[in-house]
Amino acid sequence: MADPAPVKLRTLIVDDEPLAIERMQVICAKIDELAVIGTASDGAAALRLVEALAPDLILLDMTMPEVDGLSVARKLAAQGDSPAIVFVTAHDNYAVEAFDLDAVDYVLKPVQRDRLARAIGRATARRGGGEARKSEWLEELWIPHRSELIRIDTAEVSRIDAERDYVRLHVADRTYLLLQTIAGLEKKLDPAKFIRIHRSTILRKDRITGLRHDGLGVWSVELGDDEALRIGRTYLPQVKAMAGR
Repeated sequence: MADPAPVKLRTLIVDDEPLAIERMQVICAKIDELAVIGTASDGAAALRLVEALAPDLILLDMTMPEVDGLSVARKLAAQGDSPAIVFVTAHDNYAVEAFDLDAVDYVLKPVQRDRLARAIGRATARRGGGEARKSEWLEELWIPHRSELIRIDTAEVSRIDAERDYVRLHVADRTYLLLQTIAGLEKKLDPAKFIRIHRSTILRKDRITGLRHDGLGVWSVELGDDEALRIGRTYLPQVKAMAGR
């Protein structure tokens, strides 16, 4: 007896550019796990089709007039039991907002088949329960790198430094820039794992090996290997509280 055909993800494509929809349809036709059940050219139409067709997955353009992709995702999230969302966009500066909304992935245009296939793999894993839903805290960051975004688990980030409207993420022996203010990112990080020690610095708590009093009310955190960072006066009480002082 032949094995049953795999259940495909019923997919809605949303983009305000007709050529982009056509290109996405061609790519989706080559991915066995997908079955395109409809297309929409704006956010309002997308919401109507979601209600009418109940898709499993939306390939959602980020920037559209009036009701944009983020607005669509927010409305669906508020309704509960929403379809999985893969954002498809030419812009890399909405990644943090996208993953706040529990997006499965964030794919940059021009879309390549292998890159979209990886996103579909994640959507399939989540649908099958192979990927846990996100907690209330940010668990991953997506960083622009060449023609795509690379995924970084927040557990891999040891330090975050402010650089104007950007933050620099320290991951092992590499650093990455992300368009996000340090104050905005701080609100999304688990306070049980990260602590802000200065207006320009957030540290992963398990990196801190000790506190040092430098005199005249000045304190520093010790990070091992003779490295130390000064604690800003505003943040000193919470750092001391972390150490039980």
